[in-house]
Amino acid sequence: MVVQNWLDVVVASIQNLWILLVSFLPSLIGAIIILVIGVIVAALLHRVVERVIFYLKVDSLLRKLGVESYLQRAHLSLNSGHFMGRVTYWFILLAFILAASDILNFTALSGFIRDVLNYIPDILVAILIVLVALVVANFLRGLVRASVLGAQLHAARALGTLTWWVVIIFGLLTALLQLGIAVSIINTVITGLIAMLALAGGLAFGLGGKEYAGHLVNRLREETEHK
Repeated sequence: MVVQNWLDVVVASIQNLWILLVSFLPSLIGAIIILVIGVIVAALLHRVVERVIFYLKVDSLLRKLGVESYLQRAHLSLNSGHFMGRVTYWFILLAFILAASDILNFTALSGFIRDVLNYIPDILVAILIVLVALVVANFLRGLVRASVLGAQLHAARALGTLTWWVVIIFGLLTALLQLGIAVSIINTVITGLIAMLALAGGLAFGLGGKEYAGHLVNRLREETEHK
């Protein structure tokens, strides 16, 4: 009698397992089909994006803007088409993986993939911010050097380098804010930098330009009294 009860329990367990497997099988097959389609679509879009950027000659533009030299220092090659193609590939593939995960009712995995997909645009915007900061920094460095040399003043190279670093630092801080990394700390750093520059400018004018400022005040006073 006891043996018969055990057999009934085992048979019932196997039957329940079989029912679960049969009910889960269509979802599994559907998820696999979606993943296969996703791989194909992602690969096609990768090639399309890569060729479009190649024909637009984006790499040539970045070389003219002086971006390639900084990438070479980091032992990276300039290939924006391949980069954007890979970003497109993984974005599309993750979207199809998310669809497959929803079909299989993998809630935790779906939530993680959604967070990753929502974060990718922030990464692209941060990269664009750094590139724009780099281009603007190079332009302003040359402009400051030319202006200082044209005015026949000293320290043209130092002022140009200082301008370059100020723009790059603010660009990097802005990119980190876009990524949401240590927002409160970065806000404090930016506030401190602005206060430091204002204080340094005030001290420089107060100590080095007080005679000239006094001269201007005296001239204004004389012209007022004369009138």
